[in-house]
Amino acid sequence: MRVQIQLRIVTDDDTVLSEDVIACFDKGDDQLEEIGLSLDQAKTMLAGTQTSLVAAQAASFLARYRDCDQCGRHLQSSCRLLFRTAFGTVPLVSPRLYRCTCQPTGSKTFSPLTRLFTEHTAPELLYLETRWASLVSYDLTAGLLKDVLPVDTGTNAATIRNHLHKVALRQEAELGDGQPRLAEVEGNPADGKELPVPEGPIIVGIDGAYLRNWHDKHRKFEVIVGKSVPEVRDYRYFGLVQTHDDKPERRLFEVLHGQDLRMNLTFLTDGGDSSFLDGISPCAENYLDLFHITMRLIVLSQYTKGLAHHSPVEALALQSRLERIKWRLWHGDTDMALSRARELAADVAILNSDYPGLQRFAKAAAGLVTYIDNNAIPDCGERRRYAEPISTAFAESTVNLVVGKRFAKKQQMQWSKAGAHLLLQTRTQTLDGTLRETFRRWYPAANDAQTPAVAA
Repeated sequence: MRVQIQLRIVTDDDTVLSEDVIACFDKGDDQLEEIGLSLDQAKTMLAGTQTSLVAAQAASFLARYRDCDQCGRHLQSSCRLLFRTAFGTVPLVSPRLYRCTCQPTGSKTFSPLTRLFTEHTAPELLYLETRWASLVSYDLTAGLLKDVLPVDTGTNAATIRNHLHKVALRQEAELGDGQPRLAEVEGNPADGKELPVPEGPIIVGIDGAYLRNWHDKHRKFEVIVGKSVPEVRDYRYFGLVQTHDDKPERRLFEVLHGQDLRMNLTFLTDGGDSSFLDGISPCAENYLDLFHITMRLIVLSQYTKGLAHHSPVEALALQSRLERIKWRLWHGDTDMALSRARELAADVAILNSDYPGLQRFAKAAAGLVTYIDNNAIPDCGERRRYAEPISTAFAESTVNLVVGKRFAKKQQMQWSKAGAHLLLQTRTQTLDGTLRETFRRWYPAANDAQTPAVAA
């Protein structure tokens, strides 16, 4: 059989604008692989439909602007533009008209279609490129779109990357300038203690990871990612390159503000640079999580086991003191834990032993003192009794999800700070499901186009 698909476009008053044959092909009925449309045939049909529809819409819009809006004189001239869509790139005649002599002011020419085609990439295609490039590599995204859609054959990794950066930069522009202010939080800004409590606490886990630097092959830079987990609302991810981002406080504030930020906010960090957390909320608590404290104590415990082969008495005494420090830290007695950690570091520094790891042991003991002194440590026992989180294990998994699986740490991929930062903005929104809402806010008419009308 021969299949011929025709597209008929009519106006509201039933005037026929165009009747085009958009696809024509032969189909057999004696083999399984010939049943229905093939992917290539569907691409041809979609591309033809898109070309005819966009051309008709552009012509209808242009017809309203071909005459001078003051005297009605017909305006002349022409040029072309390309409009990239998910169903192919559509070339359009875009007249650049000379202004009428009755309008002496302004430029000599203007292009009416630029009022309609404010961008040369369709929002739906831009969304698909951004979403998939946030999940897999730019090159794989270009290949995926070519496989399933009749997109422009010239689409490549560079095109996808540029479009993702365009979306991320628009998100950046929406953040605004300046530091977050308490007055922006719903409630009474005069007294933080009287701010209304939201529907349950918000726990924010923050951790970091390192990426290889494209511009400096011998150095790495840190990316900070986190997960905000309200008790009764959907979670959100966020990420940034702190040495590149000039408004990290504002970024985190907007994420939390979208989750009804008021008070009862707890940050759990790994003890790294988290100065941007200051000022987010007057009632926020910023604690070092149990996992990173425990890891340092485990390292010190391993050193005491090595020391036991050379100085067993001293090693046993040091191990016992480590246990007491750990007990104090668990119960939030930071002052006593810090005092005992200083005594431990001093004793290890003057220890006389032939243990080859003694110098590293002394350095690790001194590091524990600095770590405890620089961070607020919660009463883990009390928090555990009230079923409150004491560890950033969920933040550790966030690092693997946000950074490890896309930035391919095991493959030693290299990134610029700007490129990694922009990709983090779209990837975090893709993972927590808010990227679609962002596009709906930018292009509100897309909401009405989600469900096609059904013919009677």
